[in-house]
Amino acid sequence: MDIRKIKKLIELLEESGIAEIEIKEGEEALRISRMPTGGIAAAQLAPMQIPLPAAPLAAPIAAAAPQAAAAPAAKAKPNEHVITAPMVGTFYGAPSPGAKPFIEIGDEIKVGTVLCIIEAMKMMNQIESDKAGRVTSIMARNGDPVEFGQPLFVVE
Repeated sequence: MDIRKIKKLIELLEESGIAEIEIKEGEEALRISRMPTGGIAAAQLAPMQIPLPAAPLAAPIAAAAPQAAAAPAAKAKPNEHVITAPMVGTFYGAPSPGAKPFIEIGDEIKVGTVLCIIEAMKMMNQIESDKAGRVTSIMARNGDPVEFGQPLFVVE
């Protein structure tokens, strides 16, 4: 893809207020996404095939109901920070099935530490911590569907 086309797409994205756009030309794919804070635009060239983690297909839909009920109870205490899902997708706590999880309860994390992966539209998006501290709660399980803004982690 031509860099001039990419720059023009970024300008159009900023002018229109659209949060994200994905374009494919043959085997080349381009995904441009603006962060929810509106600060930085990120572009990813993706002419690659990422193997998807195998998730159990028999995940009960009823499992989402307890999470929805737990969401209002996720009010943060003054010394806690709740990290929420920045997009709709499927939550994965480890880089691949059977691998060690990115983080566990009690782990000390820094800003930028990878917490999980959210798969959205066949794209694997690494979710990073925006706050340093100790993980006190993980509110999603491997393979669970997550909604935008759904609490995922509590950091103290």
